Amino acid sequence: MARIVVIGAGVVALGTAMLVAGDGHQVVVLERDPEGPPCNPLDAWETWERPGLNQFRMAHAFLGGFRAVLDAELPQVAKALQGAGGLRLNFVRDVVPAAISGGWRDGDERYEWLTGRRTVVEAVLAAAAESTLGAVVRRGTAVTGLISGKPTRAGVPHVVGVQTRAGESIPADLVIDMSGRRSPLPAWLAEIGARPAAEEMEDSGFIYYGRHFRSADGSVPPFIGPGLIHWGTITSLTLPADNGTWAIALVTASKDTALRPLREADRWEAVVRALPLVAHWLDGTPIDDGVQVMARLEDRYRGFVVDGTPVATGVVPVADSWACSNPANGRGASIGMFHALTLRDQLRSVGLDDPAAFADAFYAATAETVEPWYRTTLTSDRHRLGEIEAGIRGAVYDSPDPAYQLEKALNAAASKDPECLRANFDIMFVLRTPEDVFARPGLRDKTLELGSGWREEERFGPTREQLLALASGQ
Repeated sequence: MARIVVIGAGVVALGTAMLVAGDGHQVVVLERDPEGPPCNPLDAWETWERPGLNQFRMAHAFLGGFRAVLDAELPQVAKALQGAGGLRLNFVRDVVPAAISGGWRDGDERYEWLTGRRTVVEAVLAAAAESTLGAVVRRGTAVTGLISGKPTRAGVPHVVGVQTRAGESIPADLVIDMSGRRSPLPAWLAEIGARPAAEEMEDSGFIYYGRHFRSADGSVPPFIGPGLIHWGTITSLTLPADNGTWAIALVTASKDTALRPLREADRWEAVVRALPLVAHWLDGTPIDDGVQVMARLEDRYRGFVVDGTPVATGVVPVADSWACSNPANGRGASIGMFHALTLRDQLRSVGLDDPAAFADAFYAATAETVEPWYRTTLTSDRHRLGEIEAGIRGAVYDSPDPAYQLEKALNAAASKDPECLRANFDIMFVLRTPEDVFARPGLRDKTLELGSGWREEERFGPTREQLLALASGQ
């Protein structure tokens, strides 16, 4: 059994620690923020501060992929989250009319979410991790660098532990970096003489304006449209959460300076009220201090095996430390948990006796099981940004990219055919990649036929001119 250090104690990092400790490894989770969650997860929204996470109180979605991992691998966490008021919501059973879904079918249980506010979900996972045999969570312990030892492959540094800000050296057979989308891992690797990782990075181009609400009776507003809707140059997100709470977010291009007034609660509310399928989500009491803003988001991928050779052994990046994108699709938690499962499975099948073999195997498994989700999300994001930027100019965006055409057609066909609806849910809820979904015989042709009129579908909501007037208070 190995000594494993996990850097970071976010939702997916805690899940990773429990998965790995469940196999008998000794796991230490190191978190730089000093404060832990309150004893009652419901108090986390009011009392728990996480200065290292600027998105801690932003809208979050924990989709079917995330729920499936909890139910199958960490059922005690799923039970605790539900006990803390986490919402189980099945979109076929609870949201979509039977006239569209065709009624309940075998397998529709996969469209269930188990969701909540980020504060509550992380508090539940933190309590579960701290009670997991073989796992220790140390808060207020900032990692400042890696410790290298004798290389196991010529010319490749080998990591044998981490150094903390307090000067402590913590040994490890494997270091798992889960310090997030702004991980300092490349700088740490450079300090021990490693070659640079292969990196792709650009500004995602999006900015978020969001608020949370609570009902008086513990209910959440009904869906009368999709949870994610594109309205010209803005996107709305409506996300049910725990204990009668929910989030509304507006997403647009970060360069759209004309919409900067959305930072103001009255301007933000005026725009939301103008969205006919969303306005009723305002019928609650705000539970945050004004509009929460999230910007400076990066699309980034890091490959730590270059030209067939790992840049270092004894350390791996997982989840956002490996690759991250615009979070509007809500896929991050699910993709991160898939990556955690990939890591756990490679520890089982390959082990750490040969660190270079493990690094190679984990890189290959990541490319096969997780990277397709990153790539398809990145493609979708680029097209959405193109739509917004064209709308700002008063132009129409219509890329010839087959992936774009198929995505738009599937969105339109989902309301016309039960098979297309489920195909759309499989992708939206991070259950099956588009490649897997469209491998079904005949589905691609049906989608393109039924969704071919997506350009002509009636548009609801404010025009660009009306949107600017609402945002400016005119």
